[in-house]
Amino acid sequence: MLSPCRLPKWTEQTPMTQKNTSQPRRRVVFDRLTILLLIVFVILAIVTGVAVFRLVKNTVAGWNITPLEGVSIQSTTTVNGTPVSLPGGALQPEGGPTAEPWDGNSRVTILLMGLDYRDWEAGEVPRTDSMILLTIDPMTSSAGMLSIPRDMWVNIPGYDYYKINQAYYFGELDQLPGGGPALAVKTVESFIGVPINYYAQIDFGAFVRVIDEIGGVKIDVPEKITIDPIGDSPKVTLEPGRYTLNGELALAYARSRKGSGDDFARAERQQQVILAVRDRILQFDQMPSLVTKAPKIYQEISSGLQTNLTFDQAFRLGLLAMELPAENIRKAVIGPSEVEFAKSPDGLDILIPYPDRIRLVRDQVFTSGDSISPIALTEDLKSQVATEAARISVQNGSYTTGLAALTAEFFRSQGLTVTEETNASDIYSVTTIYVLSGKPYTVRYLADIMQVENIRIYNRYEPTASVDLIVTLGTDWADANPMP
Repeated sequence: MLSPCRLPKWTEQTPMTQKNTSQPRRRVVFDRLTILLLIVFVILAIVTGVAVFRLVKNTVAGWNITPLEGVSIQSTTTVNGTPVSLPGGALQPEGGPTAEPWDGNSRVTILLMGLDYRDWEAGEVPRTDSMILLTIDPMTSSAGMLSIPRDMWVNIPGYDYYKINQAYYFGELDQLPGGGPALAVKTVESFIGVPINYYAQIDFGAFVRVIDEIGGVKIDVPEKITIDPIGDSPKVTLEPGRYTLNGELALAYARSRKGSGDDFARAERQQQVILAVRDRILQFDQMPSLVTKAPKIYQEISSGLQTNLTFDQAFRLGLLAMELPAENIRKAVIGPSEVEFAKSPDGLDILIPYPDRIRLVRDQVFTSGDSISPIALTEDLKSQVATEAARISVQNGSYTTGLAALTAEFFRSQGLTVTEETNASDIYSVTTIYVLSGKPYTVRYLADIMQVENIRIYNRYEPTASVDLIVTLGTDWADANPMP
C-alpha cells in the first residue's frame, strides 16, 4: 500500500451407475450448473458425428434432423471437402437478443447461464444461479472458462446495484428488448470488461440426458463429499478417488454446496464436469456409437437449449473446441481473494468486487500470452501504470472551485495522463472511481494515493468511451486538500 497523498500546494473407483426407477424424469429448469452447452450439446449431438465424418461421411450426410420452431435447413458447411446442410437461424425463441456474424477467425466469448431451480419450482421469474464466460480464440488455438459468483454486487444497466443474478430476472420481468439474456450479457460485459458475442442456456433434463448417453463422466473426487440428487433419489457420499458418474449424479456433484460461501468450490466442480464431458466424448471408443445416436440426441435435447448462436456457428465452434489441446484450455474462478464479503442495504450476503484483482484473473483466461502476475503489483507499480497509459477524466464533485484543475496538475506530476477536467453532474461526499476499460494498475495506484475504498470503485464497461477512467472528486478529497 502506498502512503496516502495530499495535493501539494498548487502541485478409479466403482462406477456410480444410474438408479432404476419407474417414475419418468421431470423436465426442470437447469439448476446450479452452468454446463458448457457449446461443448456438451454441439460437440456431442452434432460435432461428434462430424468429427467421425472422416470415417463415416455417408452416415452424417444422411442425417434427418427436424428443425426447431422457426428454424429452417438453410446453412451449409464443408467437412473434408464435402458439403453438409445445417439448420439456419439462432436456437432461441423470437424476441431473443440478436448477435453479430462471426468471421470464423476472431475470438468468441459466450456467456453460459444456469437458472435457479428454486425460482422455477415456485413458478417465479428465474434468476441466474450460475454464470461462466467461455472464450475461444481460433488464432491461438486456445480457450478459457471464467466462473462468476451469483452474489457479486454489480451495476445492472438501468437498475443501479444488485446481485449479478438479478440481471436476467429484471430483463425477463420488465420484458426488455432481448429479455433476460440480453440484460445479463450487458451486465457481465460491464463487470468483466470484455465484449460478449453470444449467450447460451441449458436445462437440467437435457444435461442429464447427455451425460447418460455418453456413458457417464469420469471424475476425480479430491475430498469426501455428500451429494444430493434432485428428486426422490437418496444422498450419496463419495470418498476421495475416481468415479464414473451418471447424469443424475454428475449434476448433483456439480451443484453441491457444502456450506455457506462454498460457491467458489462449486464453480470449480462445474468446470471439472465440463472438461470431463469433453474428455469422455473425445475418447475414440465413443465415436462409432455416438455418431449413430447424434440426430436422435439432438432432437431430444434441442428443446432444452436456448442460444443466439446459429446452428452453423455452434457447429464450427464445436469443431474448433474438439481440436484444442487440453493444455490450451485455461480455467479460473473469481474467488475469495478477489472479493470482499459484505451485506447489501437490505441485509443480503453479497460479494463486493476488487476490480483490479478481478481483471488480473480475467487476464489469466483471456490473454493469449502469459497472464499478468499479481506479484507485479508490488514490484514496480508506477512502471506498469506508465505502460497502461490510461486516459483519465477528472471531475469535480465537490463545492470547491478549481479542485479538478489542481488534482489534474497533481496527477500529471505523477506521470498520469489527464485528458479531461470538468465538473461532475452531482455532488459527491466521497471520491469515486469509474472504470470504463481495463486499466487495473492505474486503478490500484489511484486508489492507493487517494485512499479510495474498494466499494467506491465501479466497473462501467464502455469500450467506445473517450477515456478509460473517471475520477469524481468528493468533498472528502476537498477537505483533505484545502485550496490556498
